[in-house]
Amino acid sequence: MIRPLWHLALGYCALVWGATFYIVKEAVTVVDPVAMVAYRFLLAALLLLPVVLLPFARASLRDSRTLRCGAILGAFLGTSYLTQTVGLKYTSAANSGFITGLFVIFVPLFLLIFLRRPLSATQWVACGVAVLGLWLLTGGGLAFNLGDGLTVLTAMAYAGQVLAADRFARTDANPLVLAFHQFWIIGVGSLALSLLLARPLDVRTEGALWAILLLTLLPTLSAFVIQLFAQRHVPAMTATMIFLLEPVFAALFAWTAGGERFSAIPAAGGALIVVAMAWTEWTKPREPEPLTDETPTAEAAPTRVTDP
Repeated sequence: MIRPLWHLALGYCALVWGATFYIVKEAVTVVDPVAMVAYRFLLAALLLLPVVLLPFARASLRDSRTLRCGAILGAFLGTSYLTQTVGLKYTSAANSGFITGLFVIFVPLFLLIFLRRPLSATQWVACGVAVLGLWLLTGGGLAFNLGDGLTVLTAMAYAGQVLAADRFARTDANPLVLAFHQFWIIGVGSLALSLLLARPLDVRTEGALWAILLLTLLPTLSAFVIQLFAQRHVPAMTATMIFLLEPVFAALFAWTAGGERFSAIPAAGGALIVVAMAWTEWTKPREPEPLTDETPTAEAAPTRVTDP
């Protein structure tokens, strides 16, 4: 597949992730948020299971190192989805989309804190612009609520997932198997948390049942599988730039299909966050091009998954 088609594939991921914020917002009024995460990821794992049992994926499925990589990615992604889904009970879908997008700011911050990679002056300025945008988005801090706080944790967890995925990128681990491990680990973990906390597991309306099915098929199963394949061919900087469309789509769908009230000041705050995210990405050092189908075999040999 040529590069522009992989770009379109990642654009599809950003679209469905952003477009379904308001659907989750409505669904968690009748389904417990933790149960919602459990159902969509368990069902996604169940649908993917017949594929990963086929001969071409079976060896990777038995690889303990691939399982450990999937577990690490699942832990970060599961934390991200749990905090985001619970947070949607208390904040708007538009706010949730924009605040989640702050993961692009947390990535360089975590690189500085944990890997001692210093930030450039432009990255520090971008962080300040993002904080200003968050302040405007949440009503100058006066309207900052539990949902907004949980969604900041979402952005932090997703940044951790991005850094972990960067470590495991372009290895010989089968992307379908990595996705499968992420799905069942998140699903089982969320279900266990529901049982431990004695959370309700019932789905009280037919509409919520259809919402779970939609969330399983589009933003969970299709988008995460596509992402793992596409990022083998697209540089991380380019992929992240495409993902900046997610909060934009989240706000647009929340203000239109979701029926949320449009307000100029929060919208300006969201725009500043997008500007900061774009600025952070554009000022990164240029990354080497990923391997392509035309790369000579000796250079294109995949790297073996290392013990995390």
